Amino acid sequence: MSDIDRVLRSNLKLRHLQLLVALDQFRHLGRTAEFLSLTQPAVSKTLAEIERTFGLDLFVRSTRGTEPTAYGATVVRFARSVLADYARTRDEIAAVASGAAGRTSVGAMVVATPVLLAHAVELLKAHSSQTTVAIEEGDLTRLLPRLRVGELDLLVGRLEPGYAAPDLATEALYEEPMSIVAHPDHPLTRKRRLDWSDLAALPWVVPPPWASSRIKLNQMFYKQGLNPPVDLIETASFLATITFVRRRPAIGFVARSVARHLEREGLAKILRIEVPIELPPVGIITMRGRMRTPASEQMIECLRRAAKAK
Repeated sequence: MSDIDRVLRSNLKLRHLQLLVALDQFRHLGRTAEFLSLTQPAVSKTLAEIERTFGLDLFVRSTRGTEPTAYGATVVRFARSVLADYARTRDEIAAVASGAAGRTSVGAMVVATPVLLAHAVELLKAHSSQTTVAIEEGDLTRLLPRLRVGELDLLVGRLEPGYAAPDLATEALYEEPMSIVAHPDHPLTRKRRLDWSDLAALPWVVPPPWASSRIKLNQMFYKQGLNPPVDLIETASFLATITFVRRRPAIGFVARSVARHLEREGLAKILRIEVPIELPPVGIITMRGRMRTPASEQMIECLRRAAKAK
């Protein structure tokens, strides 16, 4: 067993991991000490002990604060993962002791939030009302790092091929085309036939630039001999999308199930124009080989059932 193996398996304590994560978060010895209710000399002494244990410099100190070295960044990722597993295990044990069913943390993309995930949570709650479902909305650039360190149990959204990796397990649930929506009182909602030229000069609220749906939207305009819209708001938030469709008012580019949900709620109208683009399916992303909690297994099964009921 190498020295690093020995350090990771035996020498690091929970308080060491908490200090490393806090120091990475605050990048300042004084603020870290305040957060952990310690003195600054105590934080400095503990950090020095950890670095001696590794035989490596983990943080660089300067008058501006502290910055993790390449070694430090790696150890901090390890610390975050261990602390996330610790918190999950603690919550599961507490849930069993209290008679509740546990907790699952889900990262959700806009394409899945208002319909698929909402239905899945309803199914889960009908089965086990005391199961806590923690939902974090965002895009893959924000959610994948949190999945990898164990702060999220699973992601639900488009299975973007550019983010495929050996450590990720994916399960496709269904195909989901896109629609274009506007405020119910927008003049374009009264037009029986629309052309892409009607849309090019308008303000839009669109997915982030890396999303396949955004790339395909730009390609549609080019295919029609038009430049893509330039008055843009880019967001991966369901709430922000609704807000700017209604208040800007901007044209929204959303998944068809989301568009139908907005129309049923009277929040937007689907415009009469075809969006003939092919996109990756909607599905579930988990970490390959990571043990799932019972609550997360239930959540995944409810997502499958909700997908079949669409």
